[in-house]
Amino acid sequence: MILVESLRQILLKKIPLSAVNYAVDLWTKEQFSFQTTASRKTKLGDFRFRSDRTIQTITINADLNPYQFLLTYIHEVAHLHAYVRYGQSITPHGMEWKAIFQQLMLPLLSTAVFPIDLLIPLRKHMSNPKASSSRDLFLMKEMSKYDEKISNSDVIFLSDLKPGNRFFLSGREFEKGETRRTRVLCEEVNSGRKYLIAQLAKVTPSN
Repeated sequence: MILVESLRQILLKKIPLSAVNYAVDLWTKEQFSFQTTASRKTKLGDFRFRSDRTIQTITINADLNPYQFLLTYIHEVAHLHAYVRYGQSITPHGMEWKAIFQQLMLPLLSTAVFPIDLLIPLRKHMSNPKASSSRDLFLMKEMSKYDEKISNSDVIFLSDLKPGNRFFLSGREFEKGETRRTRVLCEEVNSGRKYLIAQLAKVTPSN
């Protein structure tokens, strides 16, 4: 299992300095195994309760910016606290988890931790947190301002394109169609096949 000083050293590199002591204190109150992982397209972090283990595991994508990493860390720790307090019968993102997530985030919702441009959408998000912060388009757009800058300045979010516009993603050209909740139905130009692509996918518009 990870030791407290090892966790502190990881968090010093990953989250705002003003939040490190608080994040470590959460670990001392309810210990868990912690790992950073390569980027995963389908999730920012992960917690899965295992009844055959006394120490549970939390993983977070290593490439998240400091504010997204901190939000994801608290999100996953809230899962752990919810299962410890209420048992396995609760739903993963039900009212028990939401209440604990809100409680754990409250001490961090200040300009001492988050810049003011993030606090506005973050406070709104925390009034009724979703299963994933990536489903909150406004919050994720603001969060993305703090990502490492990419070399291609033409890259934008798919959500910023109009229907009918074409774009490149992973070397393939698509045409944007109708939006369905958090994803967009897009047609690959060469094959005619249709795919659901996340609104927050970063794409390069066709010229």
